[in-house]
Amino acid sequence: MSGGLIINVGEGTCGIAAGAPEVTELLKKRFPDATFTSVGCIGMCHQEVMVEITNQDGKSYLWGNVSKKNLPKIVRFHRGEADLPEQLLIKSTDNPDTEKSQYLIKQTRIALRNVGELNPTSMAQFQERGGYLAIEKILKGEKPMTPEDVIAEVKIANIRGRGGAGFPAAIKWGFARGAPGDVKYLVCNGDEGDPGAFMDRSLLEGDPHSVLEGMLIAAYAIGASKGYAYIRAEYPLAVEYFGKALEDARSAGYLGKNILGSDFSFDIKIKEGAGAFVCGEETALLSSIEGERGMPRIRPPFPAIKGVFGHPTIINNVETLSNIPWIINNGGSAYAEIGTDQSNGTKVFALAGTIKRGGLVEVPMGMTIRHVLEDIGGGSPTGRPLKAVQLGGPSGGCIPESMFDTLIDYDEIDATGAIMGSGGMVVMDSKSCMVDLARYFLEFTQLESCGKCTFCRIGTTRMKELLTKICEGEGTMEDIETLEELAPNIKQASLCGLGQTAPNPVQTTLKYFRDEYIAHVKDHRCPGGVCKGLITHTIIQKDCTGCSICERYCPVDAIEGTLKKPDTWVIDQQICINCGMCVEVCNPDAILAA
Repeated sequence: MSGGLIINVGEGTCGIAAGAPEVTELLKKRFPDATFTSVGCIGMCHQEVMVEITNQDGKSYLWGNVSKKNLPKIVRFHRGEADLPEQLLIKSTDNPDTEKSQYLIKQTRIALRNVGELNPTSMAQFQERGGYLAIEKILKGEKPMTPEDVIAEVKIANIRGRGGAGFPAAIKWGFARGAPGDVKYLVCNGDEGDPGAFMDRSLLEGDPHSVLEGMLIAAYAIGASKGYAYIRAEYPLAVEYFGKALEDARSAGYLGKNILGSDFSFDIKIKEGAGAFVCGEETALLSSIEGERGMPRIRPPFPAIKGVFGHPTIINNVETLSNIPWIINNGGSAYAEIGTDQSNGTKVFALAGTIKRGGLVEVPMGMTIRHVLEDIGGGSPTGRPLKAVQLGGPSGGCIPESMFDTLIDYDEIDATGAIMGSGGMVVMDSKSCMVDLARYFLEFTQLESCGKCTFCRIGTTRMKELLTKICEGEGTMEDIETLEELAPNIKQASLCGLGQTAPNPVQTTLKYFRDEYIAHVKDHRCPGGVCKGLITHTIIQKDCTGCSICERYCPVDAIEGTLKKPDTWVIDQQICINCGMCVEVCNPDAILAA
């Protein structure tokens, strides 16, 4: 029965963490004659482990949340021994438009066009999907393209850098193209360090050849002969798969001397980053490549004029580069038709936090934040209303629910006080504390500061101390004023993007959620029920069912009562440590933290 079956298993990092290797081994035992392919994460991280099985009749079925426990239902169905287990089905050939499949249907996938659709270690599968046709078109098409032709096409596309700054790629390339020097470098920035962001990782794990082809095209355009792929060492699969892609590309003549018989020569080395967040800043990244401590440099000169080892260098983000082959194959005009006048194309976002359907989404610029979070992401999994989204990582800003109709556009987002960043979206519902959130992100940037700039080094430390003081119920109105005074000074006096944007979470939460700061200071109350020093946990007996689950999970035995008798359940405030575990496990939300 298993002969002719084609089985694809999502074995990116998220799939592996969810148990994909075990599922694969079990499937191989059940279908020993099937053809198996390991693919990257299609972006539906909330559905891992994901398995796609194509029957002998050509009909395919995409299954989600597959585990050792429910796998037998899927096996019996494909053997013709049982009915379709609809609760596990994401979509099928016969039913492609399911509720679960809307997550994919509502996207426009250009950067992610191959992720989850092919074996990332197979160059042959990449080429079957049009891989390397763009560089072939440039170098040996009917009308080969000059470097200036390539830059012109990218200029028409008006693609802006997807790493955070949003600087037009064609203008950047033009600077390096015109810079004097026989040796030039092209660097792929895969140093993704934002909490809750995993766009670069998924692209490098799921479709490394697209990134590599984008590097080839960019290198040809600027006249680079040497390249670096700077990838975080914490991404071992990305490092492994990109390394395999380099080997295969060299063997096929796409890397090295006289590529495809042309005068263009280019090769790439992988540089593994050691985990410093500041190395995502381009000049700090260059220092790291050179073997120095990752610290930012004064600009000008800009890297396009003086970069790696003093040579002209262009640094492009993983997502930016993955779009380039599509632009060459389909034309800059086709890309420019997507999005808004100033922000063209698509953008990949990582949805994390209090969101029902977490994962990767790629949408056209010009969509609203609300569409991404509610129509695609599904809103809050708790049933509580969404409260805010932190957009742009730890250096981004908080956008309140009242502004969710803001368009996804560099200028529109900047106007809110947040930034597009690399595309991380950390979502919060009504149980979140915005003061605590600002403290969390400030703590992150303070720890990651390289220490070179006094205002960044000392200023972020002082801001973190003030936020901690407020969260502990010891803050004053003067502390809020000090935060407001420090923020612009840190921005103005910092050398690199880390310090220049680190105060954003504080400034935006003060702007949109000032009442929460005042509640902490004046009322000694945390509206979100998060800050331990300002809350008391109380059982609301009229909502309690007497199930005792809170008692079982309480780590300090502060809860007591009689099973199935709601009016007997109480929390001993002398023992309670306000850990919040009871709130997390209470099924009817009968415990108040206020």
